[in-house]
Formats: sequence, C-alpha cells, structure tokens
Amino acid sequence: MSEFPAELKYASSHEWTRLESDGSVVVGITDHAQDALGDVVYIELPEVGAHVDAGAEVAVIESVKAASDIYSPVTGDVTEINPALEDEPEAVNSSPYGDGWLFRVMPTDAASMGDLMDADAYAASVEE
Repeated sequence: MSEFPAELKYASSHEWTRLESDGSVVVGITDHAQDALGDVVYIELPEVGAHVDAGAEVAVIESVKAASDIYSPVTGDVTEINPALEDEPEAVNSSPYGDGWLFRVMPTDAASMGDLMDADAYAASVEE
C-alpha cells in the first residue's frame, strides 16, 4: 500500500509538491509512481534556471521496466535540482518524499498550484 503524506499536494500525473517557507516548491514523484516504475536507474533532470510550465514535460526517469516522463506540477523557474540523484537515482525508490526529491521551482503563477489534489483525493484517484 502506497503512502501519501497529508502535508503534500499531488498532480494527477503522480508528482508531489511541497510548498517551502521561501515560497519555492519542491517536486518529486509519489510512492505509487516509484513503485509502478520499479528500480530507478537514471534520472534526467531539468536545468537550473529553466522555465517550466505546469503540465509540461520537464524530466525523464528510467527504471529497469521503462522510461517515464515527469511533468512540472507548477509554472515557474527551476532554482535547484537534487544533485544526489546523479550518483544515487535509487533514492527515488527508497525515499520518494525525502532524499528522492527531484527539483525545486520558484512559482511565477501561484494559481497553477490550485489544480493540485490533497492526499485523500490523490489516494482515491490511484485506487480507481
């Protein structure tokens, strides 16, 4: 059974977001998504400074099963990527909500976060 922390917001494309005190948004993939992917072996992250649009492809995760696109849940500018994933992409499997975060965005359109689901709504969507 996958876990979905209540303090996070979720996209239907299986990314999670966490709003930080500085207004930035940390993005990763959900426990459900990493479980479906299987063992992650490589991650191609967006460039720091890149502008990303909500719903647009921004990264690729490769696992032993498949390659999957990652979509930005918010519109804004990438301010940081998780450098640990270059050497340890499997952190996405072992700690999807912790050490396995993907990138950080400074939103330019706060309204783009309004389309995200809370944990209960996301849990219901993956059970369908």
